[in-house]
Parts: sequence; C-alpha cells; structure tokens
Amino acid sequence: MVCSIAGVMAAIGDRWGLLILRDLVFGISRYDELRQSSGVTNATLSNRLKHLEANGLVERRRYQVNPERFEYRLTPNGWQIAPVMVLLSQIGDRLDLSGASAPPLKFVNRKTGADVQWSFIDQSTGEPLSSEDIAFEEGPGADDLVRWRLSHTDRRREVDSMTILRDFPVQISKHKD
Repeated sequence: MVCSIAGVMAAIGDRWGLLILRDLVFGISRYDELRQSSGVTNATLSNRLKHLEANGLVERRRYQVNPERFEYRLTPNGWQIAPVMVLLSQIGDRLDLSGASAPPLKFVNRKTGADVQWSFIDQSTGEPLSSEDIAFEEGPGADDLVRWRLSHTDRRREVDSMTILRDFPVQISKHKD
C-alpha cells in the first residue's frame, strides 16, 4: 500500500509500540522501567521491542555483561516520531482523554520556559495555518488508491459546504413579474 501514514503505523505496530516510543523519548531505557511505565506484559514488551528494532526505530545496547542486560535507545529514525508525541498529547488534552483533571504533560521551550504548541506553518509565508486552511494534494509518489482517496476528500468538502449552506438561514424574496 502506498501510504506514509500506514507505513509509520506498521513500523510502530500498535498502541504498545507507541507507548514504548513515548517512554524512550522520556529517557526510560531499561526493560523493567519500560514495563513499569506502560503496564505491558513481558511477552508483549519483548515482542514490541523486537518489532521496533527490526523496523529501525529502536536499538538495543548491552549495559551489563553478567547477567547480560540491555537498554533500548531511539535511533535517528525513532527520533523522527517524537514530535507526534506532542501532537497526540495535546489532542488528548483538548478531548479530555488523559484521565486527569488537567493536562498531565506540559511542553516548554528549553531556553525560555514558554509553552510550546504544535502548529502547521505555511513554508513560503511563515504564517500559522488552521486545519481548515490545509488541503490534500497528490504527491509525486501517489498511486491510483491515493488519487481515489483524494477524490473523496473533494466530494466530502462539497457535501460539507452544501450542508453548511443548507443550515444557514436564508431569506427568500419573491419577485413579481
């Protein structure tokens, strides 16, 4: 399947893979710590670490010889997923999904201490964009399935705009001939 999102999700595996990556971003690196943080079973943790390693997101390093023990670190490719943690956390806070009465994490600029917010920026103007400002277009690697998906995006926008117009109060005046 030609889809970058599907490719990333396949490399991560499942929610346990994502939670392991979250913990590695936080600096948790040892097996027992990873298990404690996520509550994952031994079998699942072992399986997911092998999966993440096979997909080039995690590397295993020996830190003790006898008994042999390993720690896990994000690879440069693994670090590419780190910004997603900020986005998912902030979405979870907006949707009140954390289970806490207030956001459990805060993202700040290391230098200034100012809050950091995920945003989309127009690369030519430097202006921030809202989700309504962003359109999907065919990329150079698009195949027929991508084009088919995009055709639905256009249809959905048409339906949504008609729905908005239908729900908008309109005054109709009658013309006399």
